[in-house]
Amino acid sequence: MKKIILSLLCLATSIFTFAQTGYTPTAENLKAREEFQNMKYGMFIHWGLSSLLGDGEWVMQNQNIPVKDYTRLQKVFNPIDFNAKTWVEIAKNSGMKYITLITRHHDGFSNFDTKQSDWNIMKTPFKRDIVKEIADECHKQGIKICFYYSLLDWYRDDYPYETGKTGKGTGRTKKSDYASYLKFMKAQLTELLTNYGEVSTIWFDGHWDQLANDHDKTLSSKIDWKYEEIYSLIHKLQPQCMIGNNHHLMPIAGEDFQMFEKDLPGGNSTGFGGADISPLPLETCETISDAWGFNINDHKYKSTKQLVDYLVKAAGFGANFLLNVGPMPNGEIQPEFVERLAQMGDWLKVYGETIYGSKGGFVRPQAWGAVTEKGNKMYIHLLNYKDDKFMLKIPQNVKSAKFFVGKSPVKFQKLDNDYYVFDVASFDKNALDNVIELEK
Repeated sequence: MKKIILSLLCLATSIFTFAQTGYTPTAENLKAREEFQNMKYGMFIHWGLSSLLGDGEWVMQNQNIPVKDYTRLQKVFNPIDFNAKTWVEIAKNSGMKYITLITRHHDGFSNFDTKQSDWNIMKTPFKRDIVKEIADECHKQGIKICFYYSLLDWYRDDYPYETGKTGKGTGRTKKSDYASYLKFMKAQLTELLTNYGEVSTIWFDGHWDQLANDHDKTLSSKIDWKYEEIYSLIHKLQPQCMIGNNHHLMPIAGEDFQMFEKDLPGGNSTGFGGADISPLPLETCETISDAWGFNINDHKYKSTKQLVDYLVKAAGFGANFLLNVGPMPNGEIQPEFVERLAQMGDWLKVYGETIYGSKGGFVRPQAWGAVTEKGNKMYIHLLNYKDDKFMLKIPQNVKSAKFFVGKSPVKFQKLDNDYYVFDVASFDKNALDNVIELEK
């Protein structure tokens, strides 16, 4: 038995490290990867004092607000209706298994009690460490906590803004000093990985600021980020902690999962996507409306149907679905988000067995839907299909077919070349999803 376990561990290590020269994940890290990939559904939270302006989390950049003016927000940020217990309960009731929280976004403002800068939430009228409150509540409610951390900074002078694409209008004139900035980041990451209990992932963002453009995948960064130093620090402090970097590229040495922004794995509807899909655990993140952070004029809410489709198709790739909320400046998650999250939770109470712990199907997601697999079961999700007969090539022998809900048999016929035809005339064509459960 020990030899079998050792062999499986070696196999897993070789799969997960693929071309990541110089990095061998620990056993704790490999276990965390498996647990992470089985979760399938998490909440992304974009929030901070930028919410006061009601124009998204990029408002400092988009409106070219100088640092000397933007810092005035620190004197008025007082989200008196914030309640960590409520936020975590909303996520949990939606069926989410983890929360990825903004600890520090591109405006450089820290949502936690950092000793590295006064530009933090403890210097506001609120004077509460919301990162600690949410992390503590996640640990209490059995939800994994993950931390988003921005690599770029529109506030600090030592960030290499001269070579960056953004933050040009914030009034900085001093020469940057990346050695100083790297020391600052490492000190903050040490705080986050020391003072907040177990952290499941660190979610980096901003690498693309030091690229000439974000669509040519052959370009090199204009600065050496010293990722080896940063990543080794994280793995030293918490070996199980997984590292992801939203650089829109294939993962590099030291990274433990691959993320895709506003696209399913491999997709490129944004123009900055299109990276190849690695064998690492996968995650795709998306918004409920258009904006990530609170935008008072953004009413382009996705329907529950659209969100269910996204979740199912992400699972069809074997990926997690990280769904974003941008709370209001008073600390509440807006009702349009809460309503949709609750409806997602109701759907998962019925269909969660076909999503949680599943792997990607034998065929990639299609216009009609997706396939997920778990054990000896295959689940065909007919998300957008109106005909009475459904035909699919299945590379495995099908022993039985039945409706997932109700478990009544589904008539099917096997044709040549592994094609199967299923009788779906009795399906509710207006349902969010119709699922056929197949036994291999």
